[in-house]
Amino acid sequence: MDTTFEGLGSGPEFLGPDEEKRRTIREKLLTTARKAIRQVPFIEDIVAGYYCAMDPATPVKVRASFIGALAYFVMPIDAIPDFLLAVGFGDDATVLLAAIAMIRVHMREDHYQAAREALKNGEL
Repeated sequence: MDTTFEGLGSGPEFLGPDEEKRRTIREKLLTTARKAIRQVPFIEDIVAGYYCAMDPATPVKVRASFIGALAYFVMPIDAIPDFLLAVGFGDDATVLLAAIAMIRVHMREDHYQAAREALKNGEL
């Protein structure tokens, strides 16, 4: 059984170099976090999850699942548009809560500390 993702537009030539991908994810997460900070009460967990997902010690499957959930969170087009007050982030929150439940076992205090600093300074 072929388990590669060739042909799905996920190769380095499509996504770009690793550092560029990380920078793009950070920028989109920060932009979305600024919009969602009042609506999503667990924003610190989301950002700490991001730092955990960027940690090489976190298992690849867990990292990939969380990054997928973050991508859904930062995408401007999803099941329920984010600009709809009170419900726009509802579907995003559901996906993120499931991803946080999976990654929480791997989250350490240093991930939370980095999240607090990033949210405080407005930088990821």
